[in-house]
Amino acid sequence: MPAARLTTDLYFTTSTVVDWMDVFTRPVYKHVIVQSLTHCQEQKGLDVYAWVLMTNHLHMIVGTREDGISIGDIMRDFKKYTSKSILKAIQENKQESRKEWMLNRFGFRAANDRKITNFKFWKDGNHVETISSYDFYRQKLDYIHMNPVRQEIVQRPEEYLYSSARDYCGEKGLLNVLVQP
Repeated sequence: MPAARLTTDLYFTTSTVVDWMDVFTRPVYKHVIVQSLTHCQEQKGLDVYAWVLMTNHLHMIVGTREDGISIGDIMRDFKKYTSKSILKAIQENKQESRKEWMLNRFGFRAANDRKITNFKFWKDGNHVETISSYDFYRQKLDYIHMNPVRQEIVQRPEEYLYSSARDYCGEKGLLNVLVQP
């Protein structure tokens, strides 16, 4: 029996902080990501089917509902906004014990990139894979949801707040997720 096909173009994306720095250990920085993704959903036509925010990267299964707007366009704007917002939050966070070290690393990465002036937060580009079959979709969905379990952050995927796993268990998560069977 052939694998089921999806009816819309979906993509598995990964965005990674430079040097794999563990920035998303503090809720204030995680909230910037969630708020920005919500904005992209509401204003840019981003459809989120699955997501997980780990300490230094973000995985998603996404699509778009707007003609003429690509995942690349949305991700470019998302990364530009979140990098500025998170860097500002780091600079203003009086409790951030790693502030000097993080800003030095982000500054070092910017100094080695002609396109960046002060700080570089995200690695260049987006790892994007087209999801061409239902089997590939399920593989990436399981990979996303099991990420916090593999990292021993939680025992069960739905226990992790910054993920769509709870949406797939019938609970409301932090983002509006288009749950697929």
